[in-house]
Amino acid sequence: MHTRTCPLCEAMCGIEVFVEGDRVTKVRANENDVWSKGHICPKGTALHHLHEDPDRLRQPLIRNDDGSFREASWSEAFEEVEKRLASVLESPEALAVYAGNPIAHNFSLSRYIGAFIQLTGITAIYSGGTVDQWPRNVVSALMYGAAWTIPVPDVDRTDFLLMLGANPFDSQGSLLAAPYLMKRLHALRERGGRFIVVDPRRTGTADRADEWIPIQPGTDAALLLAMVRVLFADDLVNLGRLTDRVDGLDALRELCMDFTPEAVEGTCRIPAARIRELAHGLAKSKQAVVYGRIGTCTQEFGTLASWLIDVLNILTGNFDEAGGAMFSNPIAWSMLSLRPPEFEDGFELGRFHSRVRGAPEVLGQFPVSCLAEEIAEPGEGQIKAFITMAGNPVLIAPGGDRLDEALPKLDCMISVDNWLNETTRHAHVILPGQSPFEQPHYDEMIWSWALRNAGKYSPALFPMPEGTVPEWAVLLQLAAMVQGQTAADVDVEEIDNFYFVGLVSMITEQEGSPVHGRDVEEILAEHPTPGPERILDFAIRSGPWGDAYGSNPDGLTLERMKQQPNGIDMGPLAPRLDEILATPSGKIELAPDYIVADLPRLKERIAKAHDTLVLVSRRQLRSNNSWMHNVAPLMTGKPRCTLLIHPDDAKAAGVEDGGAALVRSVAGEIEVPVEVTDEMMPGVVCLPHGFGHDKEGARLSVASQHAGVCSNILAPGSLVDVPSGNAVVNGIPVHIAPG
Repeated sequence: MHTRTCPLCEAMCGIEVFVEGDRVTKVRANENDVWSKGHICPKGTALHHLHEDPDRLRQPLIRNDDGSFREASWSEAFEEVEKRLASVLESPEALAVYAGNPIAHNFSLSRYIGAFIQLTGITAIYSGGTVDQWPRNVVSALMYGAAWTIPVPDVDRTDFLLMLGANPFDSQGSLLAAPYLMKRLHALRERGGRFIVVDPRRTGTADRADEWIPIQPGTDAALLLAMVRVLFADDLVNLGRLTDRVDGLDALRELCMDFTPEAVEGTCRIPAARIRELAHGLAKSKQAVVYGRIGTCTQEFGTLASWLIDVLNILTGNFDEAGGAMFSNPIAWSMLSLRPPEFEDGFELGRFHSRVRGAPEVLGQFPVSCLAEEIAEPGEGQIKAFITMAGNPVLIAPGGDRLDEALPKLDCMISVDNWLNETTRHAHVILPGQSPFEQPHYDEMIWSWALRNAGKYSPALFPMPEGTVPEWAVLLQLAAMVQGQTAADVDVEEIDNFYFVGLVSMITEQEGSPVHGRDVEEILAEHPTPGPERILDFAIRSGPWGDAYGSNPDGLTLERMKQQPNGIDMGPLAPRLDEILATPSGKIELAPDYIVADLPRLKERIAKAHDTLVLVSRRQLRSNNSWMHNVAPLMTGKPRCTLLIHPDDAKAAGVEDGGAALVRSVAGEIEVPVEVTDEMMPGVVCLPHGFGHDKEGARLSVASQHAGVCSNILAPGSLVDVPSGNAVVNGIPVHIAPG
């Protein structure tokens, strides 16, 4: 039996893996794991199916002229990459990169994606982040001075939790690492606290709450701003110890004046009296917190909603306090916690714009929906080479069908991926990575928003097949080749040493670091072996609980972490605002100009009537975006790619339970099975995320049998949350007709 951590989501559950020879016979929960304490979900128990999947790539693939693929050696594959890149290297602006969601859960890629971007200098960056949490990053950058400094709800100690746009019943925490979150929410109610869910769908989470409040999709910001208005009007603002740590209180008071509960109730479809009760309940609870997640980000006003969640926690004295919104202090700091040099004096957004649409960059990225037009539209700056890493934007990007049509126009497409999927089937070269059992595991950034200060290390279960190039080395090899080096001349170890020296130098120069002022060469001597493990060891030893290379002899090292296979828990979160605040003013910016500039757009929205059905998305317990649909045990049972619709709306549209519906938006049309249910509020329909496995040329034998439809065909690529550029996939106007 081997002790491991499941790498599939932010819960980071401990598992026990039973092996006979070179095969896994069983995966079960680890009751002794200090973090998850015996919790596991169906995805975790099926983890070995990812390792054993016959469709998983073990060798590089090169695409033939007829579109088919052939296996190749690593040297041959890199030579083909070199040949393909040669035609575009003279025009750096012609090269783009896409970083997928699985990178966040990958031991190598998570620690080297930054190195790849830094070493290549590529500026056309796209990622799954702009179909997920980018509003949250914008808010943290402008309020606290660090884009990945994200407060989490201290659910274990709160008395009142208001949750918006999150469904931990199916997806655990999101930007919140908390295993078995539903059990924690049950405990909240058992100790006499209240738990309220605001969502257009009565999810499994809402079913288990004290109250479900349906809301019109896309109007969370209006609800939250009306609650802010109530706090000011009813003299309920209480900054507590943050009184002298906040800028913008008076400006905020003026900005919310017109957003009374009566002004927004028709827009939100929540009575004004209930809005007032929510504000009073939040303000008068001893320990309270507001938490919002993907549903509050992937909507028309995602940045305003994300901002107002933090504003409410601050105004009610529930920020950086036990039971409120707090900041984790992980054992190993994340690479994402290092502020890019260009933002040293504060964050500036919109520094440059996309070529075709003129979309502003936000935190270095364009909306992923810009990709198709940037590839398809001829002219100076046209994307002609594209590198994808652990992602499937054809399925997850709004207007992904247009991207599917554009990708064949590329002169060069390289994919670092374990599957021949709907996106990588267009690649000229696919470079496979390792399975979850063929590499170590220690989550790189997820501990940064964990409910407790903790960490766990898992060694590799199986050795990599002989001759395999590890993913971190693949990224460094590609980075060197983008810079013009020939495949045969790349010295990966030399590049990695260069990168690691720079990292160590940066941290030793950082005031407040436990290794500030230390001799760089002394530290380097402790880490002669290249690769991600030395980065992890350095992050532990120079972190808040580390040994600081001898300065704190009882502190942690990677070796000491390895001796604790069930993990190490350093205790609950504690106030640490003074440590994390990095704004130029040295204060929390309560009303950043860039964010509040979007309030007039919200005011215009309030004046509009609801005159059509709108579509929202959903995630599912047995799914993980688009990349768990090829695991047979997770795809059993009734079809899950269905349109959820309220009985009244079904009757009006002439569709029946079990029948088919045509769903049409301004962007496209799909046909999907119907599931009539009162879990949807009237006026709102729902489709799952990540399906559409019917593309010719993909090699996903299980997923293709459960193809479903891609909901992003209905999402207009131009429909984004304006301040962040994040895609809007919740609140899309649609028309329903019988199929």
